[in-house]
Amino acid sequence: MMKNKNMTGQTAFVCGASKGIGAATAIELSKQGVNAVLLARSKEGLDDVISKLDKSEEQDHRTIIADFSSPKNLEKKVGDFLKDFDKDIEILINNTGGPKPGPIINANPSEFIDTFNQHVICNHILVKCLVNRMKKANYGRIINIISTSVKQPIRGLGVSNTIRGAVASWAKTLSFELGEFGITVNNVLPGFTETERLHEIFQKKSKTSGTDIESIIIEAQTQIPLKRFANPSETAKAICFLASPDADYINGVNLPVDGGRLQTL
Repeated sequence: MMKNKNMTGQTAFVCGASKGIGAATAIELSKQGVNAVLLARSKEGLDDVISKLDKSEEQDHRTIIADFSSPKNLEKKVGDFLKDFDKDIEILINNTGGPKPGPIINANPSEFIDTFNQHVICNHILVKCLVNRMKKANYGRIINIISTSVKQPIRGLGVSNTIRGAVASWAKTLSFELGEFGITVNNVLPGFTETERLHEIFQKKSKTSGTDIESIIIEAQTQIPLKRFANPSETAKAICFLASPDADYINGVNLPVDGGRLQTL
């Protein structure tokens, strides 16, 4: 991968970094010479990803074990980490797992509250923890990994559709407020991507519909002009571009990485 200019020596907080798109993003950023601080709840998963990162003599990769189901715990873990971390932090990748699939009418009200906390509130806490360092440097990149449901709701993902939209509106508002400090705020909207999350959704659909999972996968792929699912590294490369100085004038956008599946502009 061609290196984006001036990323060597920057530091990125990458959430949900133990697997899937988060892990792929950490790996791609490390190829650019970025120091990665990986956040997730699985120590084993984080250790595995750390072992896959590029490591020049100057690079310093760290991990924070935190559960996004507890915003207060996340705030304390990050706050404690930052007390002893003296590097600038230029990049924040907000990313966490989605709620269980299902029709919105069947959702318990507590599911909306829990998911709001895991996504909007935890994202906000992380920005609050890091934004003063970005302001001081007059440079920052905040990138939220959301979903194509921001543009076109996905059937059977009622709670997710609702909360992903809230994240998008939060991020757009933030982009108005932080742009003058050289900080951009953008959203990446992954389409069908080869992750555990995607297969969990397909398994749930197979169980509720009585359709075999192979047929569900084929049907999903027919919706995509490229006729295949994304590899997490393909989404990670788009994230890496938005995190770079090459994307200086891109702010407040929702970028689908979906192979053309969305039927909206």
